[in-house]
Amino acid sequence: MSTLTVVMAVLLATLFLLLGAAKLAAVATMRQAAAHVGMSTTHYRLLGASEVAAAVGLLAGLRITAFGVAAATGLILLMTGAVVVHLRSGDPAASCLPAAVVGALAAALLVLLAGG
Repeated sequence: MSTLTVVMAVLLATLFLLLGAAKLAAVATMRQAAAHVGMSTTHYRLLGASEVAAAVGLLAGLRITAFGVAAATGLILLMTGAVVVHLRSGDPAASCLPAAVVGALAAALLVLLAGG
């Protein structure tokens, strides 16, 4: 496994562990974000649990590639959903950029994992 693959997996895992934990804890900014897109705190917590699970999967994928592939695929789907939800909520396209970039990074990681 290449150094780039390991670095990308660890960075994405760290990001989603932090974001997922904040959603699970229902931090005020996360509750506001949920309300903005018309989502209940309970549903936002489910997203947080998915993000934490993906982070664990990315790290496990450093040992068992199939876990990393599954986690990266899940993150691509989550980030695609995030873009759609923001656009449907009337947010400007620029506000979708973070989700699109992170989704693209997850896709790049998926390519690296599948190729190596």
